[in-house]
Amino acid sequence: MLGGISRQRVSIIANTKGFPDPIAVLAMGKVWRRRDVERWIRANRPDLAD
Repeated sequence: MLGGISRQRVSIIANTKGFPDPIAVLAMGKVWRRRDVERWIRANRPDLAD
């Protein structure tokens, strides 16, 4: 699990329209900028922003 979220759930969220594009795709998986993901959370899931 990644921060309490399963890999399957991360995949579902990451494929949501409007989710930020990863800055890199490595052998171990995709990499995002923390600020991009946090901005998306504030805009789309404000109940989880804290």
